[in-house]
Amino acid sequence: MSLIKSIQYITVLALMGILVGIGLQMSNIWQPASLIGAIGLALSLKGIPSLSGYQYTAWILVAVVAGMIYPTAFTKWGSFDLRNKWMILVVIQLVMFGMGIQMSLKDFTGLATTGKGVAIGLFCHFSVMPLMGFTLTRIFHFDPEIAAGIILIGSCSSGLASNVMVYLAKANLVLSVVVTAMATMAAPFLTPLLMNWLAGTLIEVKFLNMMMEIIKIVIVPISAALLVDYLKTASLQQVKKASIFALIALVFLLALPLGLWSFLSKTIGVSPLLDSIEIFCFLVAAFALGVGYYWLSKQVTKLDIWLPYASMAGIIYFTTVTTAAGHDNLLKVGWLLFLCSVIHNGAGYFFGYWLGRLFGLDKNSSRTIAFEVGLQNGGMASGLAGSMGKLGTVGLPAAVFSPWMNISGSILANYWRKQADKEAALLESETQKSFNE
Repeated sequence: MSLIKSIQYITVLALMGILVGIGLQMSNIWQPASLIGAIGLALSLKGIPSLSGYQYTAWILVAVVAGMIYPTAFTKWGSFDLRNKWMILVVIQLVMFGMGIQMSLKDFTGLATTGKGVAIGLFCHFSVMPLMGFTLTRIFHFDPEIAAGIILIGSCSSGLASNVMVYLAKANLVLSVVVTAMATMAAPFLTPLLMNWLAGTLIEVKFLNMMMEIIKIVIVPISAALLVDYLKTASLQQVKKASIFALIALVFLLALPLGLWSFLSKTIGVSPLLDSIEIFCFLVAAFALGVGYYWLSKQVTKLDIWLPYASMAGIIYFTTVTTAAGHDNLLKVGWLLFLCSVIHNGAGYFFGYWLGRLFGLDKNSSRTIAFEVGLQNGGMASGLAGSMGKLGTVGLPAAVFSPWMNISGSILANYWRKQADKEAALLESETQKSFNE
């Protein structure tokens, strides 16, 4: 019997255990059976070709199940708080770095040929989704911090998941990559602006602080990843210069905990200048990380292959911790949040596609805009919520919305891929017919 078959049998037994445990009202049976069943399902999908693409989503489901059933196990380990803002920041930066490694400096050169589509994509993304999130908070009366979380995920940039879905749908991949890149660059300004405008009455929104946090969460790790991409094609002399600067950066970073940061804090005091110096320190760290990763990848050739799995582990980590932290709120509003995620996501696809068509884009480009508008960067939303210390409230919508976005995106991508194949076959048939005539 193969390993996958064995796992599938265990999964079936776990499902039976859930039914028996619920029937007998024995939580010590159905709770562990639920977690085993979820893990078994995630592992089993690898052996089913038609469903293997949903493995990532299945592991997110495992995270949600674990966080809901055993919340106390995923909030603190001894005296260590798993919701610690620095821990969340490091994990989110790892995720963003892993996403950034899939990007390239060449991606930005596509702006010249996709300018109109990019402008439409950015306009739709930063108008439709924030306003839709705001509308949902007015229809469904959530607690202020959860409502702010819905607006927050609508105000974040698109993530690399949209690029994957566009690729699967055989749509305009160049346009998708450029829109994602430009939305990411615009996020430090537009996300705080939208949050201040739409959610300022729900929670305190400090524009400058949120901008700084987005730079830390998104711009810093992606800058490190783009530096790696630059070094891969750089001359030996350029690599040597970068390595020397990286060593200087490392010395500077080591000096910070040894008294340099304390000296700067006392000298400057709490001010925008100190915040700017903090961002500078993060950028210095990004430079050192980028050069270090470049040299490490030269020694470990499979590092680029392993990194997405590390990013996935990071997403599972903060999904589990967010779910555990928001356990009580999810019991009260979980299904309502899920309904909001379906409406919000569906509106993004609908308005993204039809506004693209209205502004004169072809079908493929309009499908691309649909994904760019409908799919948000849940990691960024979770990171911002963590930096506020509100992971279990402001971060809760991201934990609910993200799994659904992956599921709906995969379904829509597969449907549009079939449509693209039919359109290509019809065009080929018509071309052949015209040629014969």
